[in-house]
Amino acid sequence: MSTKSLGAKGEVTHFYSKDGRMIGLLVAGDFDDYASFPPFLESETDKQHLNEAYQGVSAEREAATKAHLTADELPMQIVLLNRDPGSKVNPHYHVNVAPAESATRHQIMICKQGKARIGLYTREGEHVDTIELGRNDLILMTEGHSIEFVEPDTRLVEIKMGPFPETDAADKVDIDADLSPGV
Repeated sequence: MSTKSLGAKGEVTHFYSKDGRMIGLLVAGDFDDYASFPPFLESETDKQHLNEAYQGVSAEREAATKAHLTADELPMQIVLLNRDPGSKVNPHYHVNVAPAESATRHQIMICKQGKARIGLYTREGEHVDTIELGRNDLILMTEGHSIEFVEPDTRLVEIKMGPFPETDAADKVDIDADLSPGV
């Protein structure tokens, strides 16, 4: 198991299996390190698109208020926005240039209230790490995981890739893993 904190403030942490696969990505609930994860604004064409598609957002403010936290090749993307009042994104939709390919359906868990303990596992059952989510913390889970609700009235938001299979049983593959206390 290994972890790697990213950004100048270390508010994003990657969790890796022994063979180097990313198993999870944790984003601190008080994240504000936008400058460490800048959006695509490298060319004049990028800047021109920004001027046409957004209102009240300059290239400088975009770099200071938008963070791309995930690698482009992942089938689920995390982008955090913290725009100024009055900033607007013009109506749009997102094209799918290629179907997402992944051995597992990735999912994001956001703790809105309370505390939850997330165990991260590889598909093979290797325990990678255990993370405690607090209010507004977010985690991207790319392989196996367990969830334990720690405090009363804990509320989590789960976002995962679709489509959803016909039944809950068809959606899951149980992992033969050691579920020690606190995992």
